[in-house]
Formats: sequence, structure tokens, C-alpha cells
Amino acid sequence: MKIQTTAKMVVAAAVFSVAMIGAARAANNPVPGWDPNAFRDLSTLQIMTVGPEEGEHWSKLWLAVIDGQVYVRLGDRSFGRVQKNTASPYVKVKVADKEFDKVKLEPALDMKDKVAAAMKDKYFMDFLVRNESHPMTARLVPEPTAVK
Repeated sequence: MKIQTTAKMVVAAAVFSVAMIGAARAANNPVPGWDPNAFRDLSTLQIMTVGPEEGEHWSKLWLAVIDGQVYVRLGDRSFGRVQKNTASPYVKVKVADKEFDKVKLEPALDMKDKVAAAMKDKYFMDFLVRNESHPMTARLVPEPTAVK
């Protein structure tokens, strides 16, 4: 009798532990499909801005994943589009065959050097663009919406 009760307690504890791990993971990733570690080896992502005159425009950007966060460097043209974006503060992002409708580009001045170093290590062709103007280094922060 005592063995049966102990076995039930062990099973209940195991089920509870699994449920808590799942809940913790869900809490850490409230946006379905957004998985920076899965994006780590990808070369590019795309952001969509909406210009007052040109309408929708997709820009292809290199990405770096540092400490579980996705970062991009914006050149002059892409930064100009972000500044004029009528959908601000959001851009759409396409990455890993997924589209995310509401993503904020948070300025990440404190990460500028780390992102530049990550880009240098990741992209052979970085030597062509590293000395060009990059007026914004940004962290991509998705907001919960449906994944397409």
C-alpha cells in the first residue's frame, strides 16, 4: 500500500515537473515560431517598412544572434526607410520561412561593437561593408501575433 502511494507521488511529481518546464519555456517565448537560436546560422532576414510614397519595401539584412537576441545593423538606406516607416514602431520580419507582423527595432547602442564583431566573424564579405555608415544597430523584439 505504501509503495503504491509513493509511486503515485513520484508520477505526480514528474508530471508536474514536465508541465512547469513547458510553462517556463512558453513564458520565455510568447511569440510562436520566434526562436533566435534557430536563426543563428541563417545568413539574412528581411524587414518590411511602409514608406509614405513608395509603400511596402522589404530590406534584406544580415543578422547576428547574441545571448539569445537577434541583432541587425542598418545601413543608410535601410535606416532612412525605418525613420520614414508609417507602420512605426513596428516592422514586419521574414526569417526562417516565417513572417512576424509586429517586431520592434530597439536601438542597441551598447551592443554596437559586439554586433560588429559577430558580423565580422560570421560574414566573409563584411570587410566590404564594415567601414560604411551603420547609423543603427538594433535588437529585434517581436510582439505576440499570429505566425503566418
